[in-house]
Amino acid sequence: MINQQQAAAPVLAVSQLNVQYGAFQAVKDVSFEVHAGEIFGLLGPNGAGKTSTLSAIEGLLHPASGSITVAGFDIREQPLHARANMGVQLQATSFQPELTISEIIRLFASIYGVNLKDAAVKQKLAEINLEEASGKKISQLSGGQQQRVSLVISTIHNPQLVLLDEPTTGLDPQSRRQLWERMEHFRNNGHAVLLTTHSMEEAEAVCDRIAIIDHGRIIAIDTPEALIAQHRDDPAVLSVVRKGKVTLEDVFIGLTGTAVRS
Repeated sequence: MINQQQAAAPVLAVSQLNVQYGAFQAVKDVSFEVHAGEIFGLLGPNGAGKTSTLSAIEGLLHPASGSITVAGFDIREQPLHARANMGVQLQATSFQPELTISEIIRLFASIYGVNLKDAAVKQKLAEINLEEASGKKISQLSGGQQQRVSLVISTIHNPQLVLLDEPTTGLDPQSRRQLWERMEHFRNNGHAVLLTTHSMEEAEAVCDRIAIIDHGRIIAIDTPEALIAQHRDDPAVLSVVRKGKVTLEDVFIGLTGTAVRS
């Protein structure tokens, strides 16, 4: 499926991206593409350059060099068009605590210029199994329910690109699986999804391809299965294998090291 889609122009194209903070270079010549109908994982230890890369894609910082296009629009030259084609879900989002879930959805829909009737709001909530919670306030929902609402809001304008920054951190297994189903729903409906996660299980379960970034550089990029096959005999990987079967986590640690990053 992905190979056929890659013949078309990518929804997200990052080329030779460099991000500088004074004398420190956080991102070094990073290039990758995300296509329609694909979940692409960006993995890396703390401080590896994931957040800086995402911030550049979102237009929150100006890279030192390189280019980023979203749906064909250059993030520097046509920022409004690029941002109109992306939806962003952060690890934590604050919503107006005095509003109900239905009111919050209508508010953000109006910000995006989307006119949602009562039936459409009800349908949105039904899609995430929260139709009975429409009159509740965001603080009355569980963490998993809040993340599902946040994902609906970030994609209410039907963007071509969906950016998910560690969306399942801290969720219980059931809530995590429900978020995975929503990611797969976006992929199956032709969206491009860029996911950052520290969960190797998550990356292996839902990502079509992944890129591993460390010290600001992409050090590996392929499908999870291909990366495991490529590195299963690597001495650095074999040295960290725990139960005899090489996993994506083993490959990740073998390539990035065992040292804990702050």
